[in-house]
Amino acid sequence: MAHALTLNAGSSSLKFGLFDLSAVEPSLIASGKADRIGGAATLTLKNPDGVRLIDAAPIPTDGVVDHQGALATALNALNDHLPQADIVTVGHRIVHGGLHYSGPALIDAKSVEKLAELEPFAPLHQPHNLAAVRAAMQEFPQAAQVGCFDTAFHRDHPFVNDVFALPRAYYDKGVRRYGFHGLSYDYIAGELARTAPQLHAGRVVVAHLGNGASMCGMKAGQSMASSMGFSTLDGLPMGTRCGQIDPGVLLYLMQQEGLSADGISTLLYTQSGLLGLSGLSNDMRTLQSSDSEQAQQAIDYFTFRARRELGGLAAALEGLDGVVFCGGIGENSSLIRDRICAGLGWIGIEIDAAANATNAPVISTETAQVKVMVIPTNEEIVIARACAKLTG
Repeated sequence: MAHALTLNAGSSSLKFGLFDLSAVEPSLIASGKADRIGGAATLTLKNPDGVRLIDAAPIPTDGVVDHQGALATALNALNDHLPQADIVTVGHRIVHGGLHYSGPALIDAKSVEKLAELEPFAPLHQPHNLAAVRAAMQEFPQAAQVGCFDTAFHRDHPFVNDVFALPRAYYDKGVRRYGFHGLSYDYIAGELARTAPQLHAGRVVVAHLGNGASMCGMKAGQSMASSMGFSTLDGLPMGTRCGQIDPGVLLYLMQQEGLSADGISTLLYTQSGLLGLSGLSNDMRTLQSSDSEQAQQAIDYFTFRARRELGGLAAALEGLDGVVFCGGIGENSSLIRDRICAGLGWIGIEIDAAANATNAPVISTETAQVKVMVIPTNEEIVIARACAKLTG
């Protein structure tokens, strides 16, 4: 029996899954997650029914757990619990595919070298993604390696949502709005086509809210506009990333504060966002449980920017038929969903408080013009499907 291993490295987590490829649709055998990487990291492993084989066990370490250490622990756990697994292909979430990848592709060492050139565009993710590829190549030298790119879903943006108002030569060199979280949006588009075809055919804003956060406006399941742009910094504030910022601030930091390019990069990627505003944590769960005024202000800013972005995407779509929340925050935080949707009755959004409190699949009222849904995203099955398709 042939299996696919999927690896999805986020900025503070590593999700992995083992899939059986013997049927047309890959079927999950086991899944897991290394969470809070960089801090008090833990590992969870579950069977397909959600029964935990390993329940948030601390990852042993002599220091801070990084992504490579988390991957090694995950592989050891899979080998202990599923020693019979025959991994013939490994699928990877890779955040940036640049101009060259508009869909999943088989990758090799040469491909990894080219993709490494994009690390400055996504420094929180691309190095971790490629470290997982290199580790998998070493661990499974005979397995086919499949890259699935977060930017691919957005490659057919209209020109006005793809370009910056810079001299055209920069656009031709690749300085453009790429958009990210494409695997998540791909999955949500597929689920809408399967469960809500009328909504799928219309105008939908999908809010992928987690430690990394973005929003995407879709028409008929196709990306029309994204809150993220050239890098994973743009758009919404995130766990440690600033989101939208006036470029003049960056000039000020260089010219008046004396920050170097590396210093600005560290500031914008790792010291800003919810962490920078609250001075407490990048984790929304911690902020929601805090009485700190700064923590509440960070939540206020996050939800305000999301509400503002939602309105802008509705304008780009020339109307709105639905909103879908996904991602760790979007799927689990009724407070954040309520705060984002508050005051949007003018656009047709009305939330059913009881449904929202239980994370119900549909949280809008029956009379609302805009249907609001909560759909748990599943980037892993998107990767597994790509593995099955590309390896036969």
